[in-house]
Amino acid sequence: MEVSETSEKTEQILNDLTPGERTVCPLPHNGYLFLEHDVPSLLIYRKKPDDKATLRLARSGASYLIIGEENFSFFQEFISKLTEKMAAKFGSFILLEVFSGKTNSNEFVIRGPSHKLPVSLDVLKDELCKIPSRKYNVQLDARIEQTKQRLLEELTPLFSIEDIKSKGGTLIGLEVPPVYRDADDNVYPVYFRKFRDSFIQAIQKAIFEFVRVQTTSKLANYHALGKRDIHREVFKIDKQLTEIQSSYQFLLLVAPVNIQALRERFFETNFEEINKYHYRLLPVDPDLLKRKLYNLRIDEIDDPALSYLFDEKREEIDHQLTMLKERDSKNFFYSSVRLYKGLEKNVLTEAKLILQNISEDHTQEERLLINAKDFAKIAEEEFEYFRRQSPDYKGKIHIRDDVNIMMVSQGELYLPSDYKMTKNGAAALLQHEIGTHALTYYNGSQQSLSQMAAGFADYDALQEGIAVLSEYLIGGLSGNRLRILAGRVVAGDALLDGADFKQVFSLLHTNYGFSKEPAFNITSRMFQGGGFLKDIIYLKGLVELRDYLVDGGEFEPLLAGKFALKHVDVIKDLTHRGLLTPPKLKPRYLEQKDFTQKIEKLKQGLALSKMI
Repeated sequence: MEVSETSEKTEQILNDLTPGERTVCPLPHNGYLFLEHDVPSLLIYRKKPDDKATLRLARSGASYLIIGEENFSFFQEFISKLTEKMAAKFGSFILLEVFSGKTNSNEFVIRGPSHKLPVSLDVLKDELCKIPSRKYNVQLDARIEQTKQRLLEELTPLFSIEDIKSKGGTLIGLEVPPVYRDADDNVYPVYFRKFRDSFIQAIQKAIFEFVRVQTTSKLANYHALGKRDIHREVFKIDKQLTEIQSSYQFLLLVAPVNIQALRERFFETNFEEINKYHYRLLPVDPDLLKRKLYNLRIDEIDDPALSYLFDEKREEIDHQLTMLKERDSKNFFYSSVRLYKGLEKNVLTEAKLILQNISEDHTQEERLLINAKDFAKIAEEEFEYFRRQSPDYKGKIHIRDDVNIMMVSQGELYLPSDYKMTKNGAAALLQHEIGTHALTYYNGSQQSLSQMAAGFADYDALQEGIAVLSEYLIGGLSGNRLRILAGRVVAGDALLDGADFKQVFSLLHTNYGFSKEPAFNITSRMFQGGGFLKDIIYLKGLVELRDYLVDGGEFEPLLAGKFALKHVDVIKDLTHRGLLTPPKLKPRYLEQKDFTQKIEKLKQGLALSKMI
């Protein structure tokens, strides 16, 4: 291709550089360009045999150029024109060429003008040194080499340093130790994912320092340098994960269908006999679903954040499917411990303090009660409140004989037909179930990723923490309610210590002063499936959420969908990149006059026993 053709092709591709838009296209001679128009940086990689992993490192950047193996002069001219055009727009343009070092190397070599970019290159060096090595007792190292030769000796320079400077560009060469593969070029897939995630974050932080100081770009933080385009295959995997999860209702399938009969027999025999739990037939074959689950090519996702989220979610679904096969067995309990991560000492301490400082209020039974049908009417009013914010909102309510707890599943409310509650308790449960679970399901469903509605791995604790917090914010968190959450934790601790049904019931009823009904409800939920630790996460989630707010965390962004506190940085990253959006629906309690005052108390470390 003649130089004139190169110039014409460059002008055609880069005719308009519009903020928020991108250029994605194959290039002649087996090249490829992915360019975000408002990102003044470019990762460059030259194709070479048996080096697909390094190619994937380059493709993980926000903007990247893949150089084909033919007609090198075309790419030299193309990069020169691109640099000139981007530098004219931003005042400067940084190019980072990534290439693989020798097989036995453990050292990153950064080749660039350290005297002109001391902060950027130091950040890159420090962040690269944080990447863990796959070898025992060996730490990856990095050094900065001040040289005009930015490449390995066997590579032909893209252009002279003087030439790129005259175009307004800065070139850095990065030699990457190929520790993610063996001597025969076989990649270690699990380690490679960890390596890539840390590598890309190091690149983003270093480039952001350059962008912040050397260019006119308005990028707010290094997260904006992540990929902003989700490949259609990623959407396909996201949808398939959600379809697999939506094909079964986990909580409904581990809940007994004969709970009323169990309660009656237990009370009739003076707390001596607990009959066998009976469960719904499984509507799915867990083994077939697992086959579908592990056919998903999550390992091929080049976006580190999405790869991490999907891989983690697949493992959680795998655990749930295993538990469905193990219902009514001891293995179910062991899997439950693994799924809900056991019980931390600080949560148990909080629970015991609550039970010591708050006594059960027996007069609550004498207060005005409402039934399931009355609650359904109030819930419908809350749905209407949502529809005023978003006319397409749809909420459904199911009153059923075969559920033993109030719950929201896939955005719909399920009520036991014999459910009764006080009016104050109804206001709290309304915000718990509708104002949190149904709301975050809807907000998640408005996102580009369906997993934001279905829920990323370990989302339950934050969901229940927000839900209980909403009870406090609406002024409906009672002493009895807080005691029940604490009772679930001490019951879970007893279960972990090997206690049986009668021993846990006695612990609650005799030692902690619970009436027989709440003591039975807590115990029966704890033993469903064969031993189910989910109920400990209500208080656990509240403790973690309070600590998050104490540390300065923002509350409203947590309503954008269903995810865990550990995902907050990833959610921020995806939001900054425009892949996710802020919450569409907002709960009623944000309008409470004392909302700010109550949140401030929490940020100051309010004791849970003081929340009633």
